[in-house]
Amino acid sequence: LALGIGANGAIFSLIEQMLLRPLPVTEPGQLVNLHSPGPKPGSQSTTGMGNEDQIFSYLMYRDLEAAVASGGPAEVAFTGLAAHRVLSANLAFEGRTVSASGLLVSGSYFSVLGLQPAAGRLIAPGDDRDIGAHAVAVLSHAYWQSGFGEDPSVVGKTLIVNGHPMTIIGVAPKGFVGTSLGFQARIFVPLSMRGVLSPGFDGFESRRTYWAYAFGRLKPGVSVEAARAALNPTYRRLILDVEAPEQSGMSDKTLEVFKSKELLLSSGSRGQSLIHSEIRTPLGIMLGATGLVLLIAAANLANLFLVRASDRAGEIAIRMSIGARRLQVVAQMLAESFVLATAGAVLGVGVSYATIRGISELLPRERVIFSTEAGPTFWVFMLFLVVLTGLVGLFPALHSTRREFSTVLRSQSGRSSDSRGAARFRSSMVTLQIAMSVALLAAAGLFTKSLANISQVDLGLEIDELITFSISPELNGYEHSESAVLFERVREEVGALPGVVGVSASLVPLVNSSNWGTSLSVQGFPADPDTDVHSNFSEIGPGFFKTVGMELLAGREFTLSDEQGSEKVAIVNESFVEKFNLGGDVLGTMIAQGTGSGVELDTRVVGLVRDAAYSEVKGQVPPIFYIPHRQTERGGLNFYVRSTLPAETLLPAVRGVVNRLDPNLPLEGRTMEMQVEENVFLDHVLGSMSTAFAVLATLLAAIGLYGVLAYSVSQRSKEIGLRMALGADSHRVRTMVLRQVSWMTLFGVILGLCGAVGIGRVAGALLFELDGHDPAVLTGATAIIAAISLLAGFIPAQKAARTDPIHALRDD
Repeated sequence: LALGIGANGAIFSLIEQMLLRPLPVTEPGQLVNLHSPGPKPGSQSTTGMGNEDQIFSYLMYRDLEAAVASGGPAEVAFTGLAAHRVLSANLAFEGRTVSASGLLVSGSYFSVLGLQPAAGRLIAPGDDRDIGAHAVAVLSHAYWQSGFGEDPSVVGKTLIVNGHPMTIIGVAPKGFVGTSLGFQARIFVPLSMRGVLSPGFDGFESRRTYWAYAFGRLKPGVSVEAARAALNPTYRRLILDVEAPEQSGMSDKTLEVFKSKELLLSSGSRGQSLIHSEIRTPLGIMLGATGLVLLIAAANLANLFLVRASDRAGEIAIRMSIGARRLQVVAQMLAESFVLATAGAVLGVGVSYATIRGISELLPRERVIFSTEAGPTFWVFMLFLVVLTGLVGLFPALHSTRREFSTVLRSQSGRSSDSRGAARFRSSMVTLQIAMSVALLAAAGLFTKSLANISQVDLGLEIDELITFSISPELNGYEHSESAVLFERVREEVGALPGVVGVSASLVPLVNSSNWGTSLSVQGFPADPDTDVHSNFSEIGPGFFKTVGMELLAGREFTLSDEQGSEKVAIVNESFVEKFNLGGDVLGTMIAQGTGSGVELDTRVVGLVRDAAYSEVKGQVPPIFYIPHRQTERGGLNFYVRSTLPAETLLPAVRGVVNRLDPNLPLEGRTMEMQVEENVFLDHVLGSMSTAFAVLATLLAAIGLYGVLAYSVSQRSKEIGLRMALGADSHRVRTMVLRQVSWMTLFGVILGLCGAVGIGRVAGALLFELDGHDPAVLTGATAIIAAISLLAGFIPAQKAARTDPIHALRDD
């Protein structure tokens, strides 16, 4: 019970924290998220807050915000709108620099959420009125504690954010770190400061640049549909009168779809985050698995109570014959059940903590977005499990107090009043346990085989003895020319370390769930406005493919001479050649970023590289083109270092080089093996946890089967003795018991396979190159449970075969 209750409590705690818990703000049920599905021609930039449907241009957001404040129908429905966006930040205070997540927020952000400061004041509309003119920041309470010792005098001091001085004006309330699960902001800065704090950003004035996430607060009593109807006229007018005329290069069909776009609203009580949809199925599967484990434990408990009640039949009969009411006896037996359930729950609390910590150990550090501390909801759920488990004793109590005690009292043995109904119940419980074990074993097999398939994926990279680290000097205030000099010094000095055989860099980190893409014009590839001309891309350094182990099929790599002022060049992968129908001789093909008649083909393809993993370990390799980072202006790069030494020993030396060049420059480094494992962390968690739960369930089912058979043999000892006295040999007796095992196993396996197929369908999207009804996995689960069932039944069968007829017949 402790294992079953504890595992359920742990998974429920994760579900409550990540899927059910509302934001720690005033009346979170009144918050709604804004969506604008439909074509978004131009530039789109999303984060883990949401997908393309949930981003708006800055100008569209401001227009909608003004409509809510204008006194029209929208103001009747909303108290206000707010916008936000994740910010990568280097924070420096009194010589200490850290890399952290921040949040760009509109001036209405904190007022819409109904929050009050822990110190100072929060960002207000007046702090977000003019683009780039409000250098103020609010600290999160957690950062105020860890970085400033909760010193109230920090308000008014200067914090360097991405190289720019910002005045600290206040501290956010305790427990509030933003409105997006997975992003824990240390600072909050005005939305209008993005151009200052994000080098190269210029997306304030274009309606074709989508990047801001928006939400609002409804007035009390206003429904989501009513609010949508109130705000949509303004949105539709802006689409038709303002944005549609600005679209160019769009087919008539797509333009009509663009003009028909409408605004949608959804509940914002839990904030905005893609993680909600990503983890719903995995957590549901794990809760189902732990639920089956608890059911198996409860079935064992019910069988044990039934056996105990059978042995106490004489006592119960005497008590009821001399006046005890049935309710009194049932209440006593239920009390015993609840005592056991409570004891299991008390021990289960420790199991819950251990399970949550075990899951956190399987996750990358930045993916641990839950607390190991138990909240009030956890204790309510544990109490619910105590009640549910305690009620398991109800059937045995009712069965053993049926008014048939006169028969028991007349029995000569006085030992038992075991009935066929009780025996069938025990057998049914064991059959159900076997079925649930088969289902869990099949689920564990599916996730384990899926993980094995992932481990065999040809990444097109050589990740052994390869490390990666990232630096963003422009976030510390470097000019582009200064960043270029620093990048070159890092490349040279890291390359001079003992054992290093290759150093290069890229803009987009490999297998890090990061995607950069753009539309292209390609020589010889005809395209109308509706043709898909999108391609992923990355900017890389000299010798990149050799360093990371990607195979160059034709042409050349980039060199130090591919810099600003030289001919623009590119290298493409096989998927790019296939998508744009470039044929066998791709070298010399001209391409350009952008589409339309005015675009000049200005970049020459000088190389072809084999397809290799881009952003994900799983999934198809997209079309990719690579350009030299020395021909562009970027503020951050991801370096890759290959060495003849173990990768783990190289990281400290690399950190030493970067610290020597700039001690205030944060560096994040890891081995590529760690990066690949992090990319498929969910598969590792599901494989490990499902296997653990399946093993536990199978063990409990085996114990239950053994217990039922052992009790059955003891109850039938007189019958077995009589059979042997009449000539039955030990083999026949052993076969009789194992036949009972075989029938329970057969029916359990059939039911379990049906459940396994159902689980496979639910988990299908999480499996890699594997069907949810994989025959090998189902066969393996069947074979394992059959072997374990026969093993569990062999000991009672052997005991029955060794029954002494004389002793059995005398034992009455």
